[in-house]
Amino acid sequence: MLPFLHIAVLALVQGITEFLPISSSGHLVLVPWALGWKDQGLLIDVAVHVGTLGAVMLYFKGDIFDMINGLWRMAKGRGYNDGARLAVYLIVATIPVVIAGFVVNKIFPDGIRSILVIGWATLGFGILLWITDKFGLTLKRIEHLKFFDVIAIGLAQTLALIPGTSRSGITMTAGRLLGMERTDAARFSMLLSIPTIIGAGTLKGYELLKIGDASISASAFIAAALSFVSALVAIFLMMAWLRRATFAPFVIYRAFLGVFLLGVAYGYIG
Repeated sequence: MLPFLHIAVLALVQGITEFLPISSSGHLVLVPWALGWKDQGLLIDVAVHVGTLGAVMLYFKGDIFDMINGLWRMAKGRGYNDGARLAVYLIVATIPVVIAGFVVNKIFPDGIRSILVIGWATLGFGILLWITDKFGLTLKRIEHLKFFDVIAIGLAQTLALIPGTSRSGITMTAGRLLGMERTDAARFSMLLSIPTIIGAGTLKGYELLKIGDASISASAFIAAALSFVSALVAIFLMMAWLRRATFAPFVIYRAFLGVFLLGVAYGYIG
């Protein structure tokens, strides 16, 4: 079993960064590198993602209820309402990353864990977020989305397979590029995380069962519980911030972190 401090730090980092546009996967690679710890591996990474899944489902429980109710009504032939439409949109937007994730997992079974890659992705996609947020229109809410918009966001999400990109960051960037309001871009991004995290958790959970290591299972359970709490707090704070401000603080953070990581990767720092 991993030391409690190791698990607590990973869970805190995951919970804070999963839904902020600063890349949780990149930070989960950086934590053991920066602190000199043994890499926790993909199974613990997924465990803390599962904890954040619980947080986002609790925060958006109203949307989830509407989607389930809408799909049930549609299955009974009682029409196609907003809840059913949102559920279909999330399914459609998830398909590209499922396909891309399968391919990437075959090529890089342990993921891409390079400081150089994380540095460039953190900086580059951070700048892209700033451009789209500054110059993008603010016209659309989720109910205004069309299939083209949903597919575009889904294709953008595939870029999150590159650590440092940020799944939430790239989908929010795509939303802003399409003219979505900041809070709606964030809301759709976080709802879109639900099927993505479920898929990843199911795949790696199956691997965990095959390993049958109780110590790994205990570590994963603790990590998931701690990340749930920190993620719920982070969601509340970010949504409150975006109701009255821009993505600028996240962009600034990404710029400083990206430059630092590139300095380390190219030997200028350290």
